Amino acid sequence: MLTVGAFARRSGLTPKALRHYDAIGLLVPAQVDARTGYRRYAPDQLRRAALLRAVRDVGVPVARIRDLGDEIDDRALAALLRSHRVNVEASLVRAQRQLHELGHLMAEGVDHVHASTNDVALDPQTQRALAARLFNEVWEMLEKSDRAPDEDLAMLHKAHASRWHWSQVGTPVNAVRGEWQCSRVYATLRRFEPALYHAQQALAICESAGIGDFDLAFCYEAMARAYAVGGMADESREWRERAEQSAAAITEADDRELLLADVASIPAP
Repeated sequence: MLTVGAFARRSGLTPKALRHYDAIGLLVPAQVDARTGYRRYAPDQLRRAALLRAVRDVGVPVARIRDLGDEIDDRALAALLRSHRVNVEASLVRAQRQLHELGHLMAEGVDHVHASTNDVALDPQTQRALAARLFNEVWEMLEKSDRAPDEDLAMLHKAHASRWHWSQVGTPVNAVRGEWQCSRVYATLRRFEPALYHAQQALAICESAGIGDFDLAFCYEAMARAYAVGGMADESREWRERAEQSAAAITEADDRELLLADVASIPAP
């Protein structure tokens, strides 16, 4: 058994931190002398102590660590660290913006300060018109055989802009089709990870909102296409088969033919 001092030296935690972690139940000593109150730790507690030190060094709040419980498995820890990274990145962006604004204020003084435009907003009708127009423009660009690199970038931005406008005024079906189009654009640009991400988002909306028929079948097609872009033949084949099987449930014959033609155009991994 290790004394507080010895455990602190080996774990890298201070005696004060050990007292605090004991008090909140995060790292409780293996033994506490009933007469003297002396605390002792077991050697196998060093791994947990080292983990606590590491995650605290990168700023993970104690409360978040405590939520993991006594046995911290790798998956739970990975999820916690991913979540914390998002918060750190958001804080970094906020600090960078503040530094940018601070620089302008220092250089320009009161001339840099202007009235807020937060009350300026697009009306729903304008948002719907923009969403639909951008969606159609992306289709036209997808069909263009001689796109230049700057047009590829414009196509990508338009797909995301359309999806965002639909998020403000559209229905779950609009959201599914917006995510599907983002996935198709990324697949066309041979970008596996975002193509798969947006295909998964489209499928998740379909499943949560109970959307089937044409839209669900095209979510399967998007998954198959994304995996094909990623060179993952087995996964692509599995989703392609699901898309083809779902064609029978599509009500309109024209929609069914469109799906099957789209599935046939999926490139070999």
